Amino acid sequence: MENLFGQFARHFPTDRSTVLLQLADGSRLSYAEALGESARLANYLMELGLHPGDRVTVQAPKNPMTLWLYLACLRSGLIFHPLNDAYLAEELKYFIEDAEPALVVCAPARLELFRSLCGGRNTPVLTIDDSGAGSLADASAASANDFQTIAVADDDVAALLYSSGTTGRPKGAMITHTNLAANIRTLTKAWSFTRDDHLLHALPTYHAHGLFVGVGCVLMSGASMSYPPSFDTAQVVELLPGATVMMGVPTYYTRLLGYPAFDRDTCRNMRLFISGSAPLRAETFAEFRDRSGHDILERYGLTETGMNSANPLDAERRPGSVGHALPGVQIRVADDRDRPLASGAIGEVQISGPNVFRGYWRMPEKTAEVFTADGFFRTGDQGMFGEGGYLSIVGRGKDMIISGGLNVYPREVESVLDELPGVAESAVIGVPHQDFGEAVVAVVVAQQDEPPKEQAIIAKLRDRLANFKLPKRVFQVSELPRNAMGKVQKSLLRQTYSQVFE
Repeated sequence: MENLFGQFARHFPTDRSTVLLQLADGSRLSYAEALGESARLANYLMELGLHPGDRVTVQAPKNPMTLWLYLACLRSGLIFHPLNDAYLAEELKYFIEDAEPALVVCAPARLELFRSLCGGRNTPVLTIDDSGAGSLADASAASANDFQTIAVADDDVAALLYSSGTTGRPKGAMITHTNLAANIRTLTKAWSFTRDDHLLHALPTYHAHGLFVGVGCVLMSGASMSYPPSFDTAQVVELLPGATVMMGVPTYYTRLLGYPAFDRDTCRNMRLFISGSAPLRAETFAEFRDRSGHDILERYGLTETGMNSANPLDAERRPGSVGHALPGVQIRVADDRDRPLASGAIGEVQISGPNVFRGYWRMPEKTAEVFTADGFFRTGDQGMFGEGGYLSIVGRGKDMIISGGLNVYPREVESVLDELPGVAESAVIGVPHQDFGEAVVAVVVAQQDEPPKEQAIIAKLRDRLANFKLPKRVFQVSELPRNAMGKVQKSLLRQTYSQVFE
């Protein structure tokens, strides 16, 4: 099979001086620079002694150098392993031990931390700072800027993305060149990307939405993109008039609606707003239509599958729905025996297609569990097909919380909470939040001899959990509600605390 980068390159503009990236400082970088710099890094990675299949763990700022590194890993058959920049030492320790990277690239402030985490592995640790400078740029400066992109097999892994497990143990999804190429080609066509498009890319690049969908659609169509380091409402409003497409999470759109300068004139050249990674409220959809004149296109995807469905580009975009299955993707709603259900019935959403991942890294038993006998991936999400075949996601399995577009698994937070002095047991839930969609809330039963205060609990968690996983509120109760089997009834807790942030 052709390497994903090779497929990208076939769609690059013939004139390689064409702009690919427009940066926050106004500077512009071309497709020629993408080719040359990714080649230089690919050569350097080979000079370091890395081989196809080796992992490159990256927790570095979003900038062109980090993007070139991703492309270099694709070109040389290495497995790109990006990490959320909010992850702290305890979380990073697990990723390093599980992925066993041959190279780590991080922000300069994390250099000594990663060196200590790598311990006696003799794993080189290099840096990329906010501007793209650092020891990686210095060390690779003398390498050649021409590289023959290697061929890959159908099941060769291109990226390793971890999602936290319900038991607290994160799972690494092995995503292949085939998975990514099939999904990106489909999206580029479904959303009519052309070389005339300019994407406003304000997403982070440590997860599938920003890295695979955003970057992928641009490279597979030869388009260009604004590439701010993060989402800043004022900056996005300033950049929107020069863009034709924007991808975001619902939080981005609620923040735009809260910014007075955002109006129809701001969107005068836009043709498409896309939302995903978390449910979009019908109220947000309606208010955004009124303010901008655009219906947001909502789609449905997962780390393990890429994008599965989307509302149509040229037909009704239905609020509360994630549209129809994308071409080449099969979606069914099934009962607990994996039998397809009729339209209108609620069941588990199951996915099949070339977009579905190879399996979980070093977890064959877990991989076997999530596939049906006939090869469908069990998403754990509850859904139903409505009128016209539109799919709606009505619930999520395993109590997962989506806060600001990022997945939070309650069991992981509960495991840390339960270790704190003064906490006898805990339950973590998601409740509605105007800005984040859902906010993390903890309900704890305190040990009577030393009941900790709310802010003291949050302070102790801050050293052990990424910021997006931190509870925004902690409530103490004498006991957690349980059913006859002793299971904590989180639905009752969600109902009790549903209006905390209203």
